[in-house]
Amino acid sequence: MTATPPKKIPAQTILLSGLLVGTLDILSAFVDFYISRGKNPLVILNYIAGAAVDKTTAAGTGGAFIGLLFHYTIAFSFTILFFWLYARVSWLSKNWVVTGIVYGLFIWVMVNQVILRFTNLTVPPINKIDIMKASKAALILICMIGLPLSFIAHWASKKSYRES
Repeated sequence: MTATPPKKIPAQTILLSGLLVGTLDILSAFVDFYISRGKNPLVILNYIAGAAVDKTTAAGTGGAFIGLLFHYTIAFSFTILFFWLYARVSWLSKNWVVTGIVYGLFIWVMVNQVILRFTNLTVPPINKIDIMKASKAALILICMIGLPLSFIAHWASKKSYRES
């Protein structure tokens, strides 16, 4: 008979995970934006800021800082939610790859179909979404947030099981 490993993840692991996935996500957005449009990637941070504040406030370095703050707030929120769910939903620990893919897709849906609808940004209806852009965005969220969080939770829960 094998014991089920405890799923209590230390707060420090959750904090560092949020920092990691927030950084991976924004760096991938910067690289994608620069490659696809050849423009300064800091424009992305101004765009993020523009979701909550007016265009004048969202412009420039101050706007970029506000955008970065919002970005990390969202990344940390999804990180905390993931670890909260991981500790409570047993099937999430069965296969970390599937869990990471599902969570990355969940984030895409929540951001693009729920959160952005409450911002200053114009969001196309679901039937008008560019499938290639949506697929690329979902893939970034899977690879830069879903899979890393799932792997870390899997690793940390195994580690805490061995240490107990």
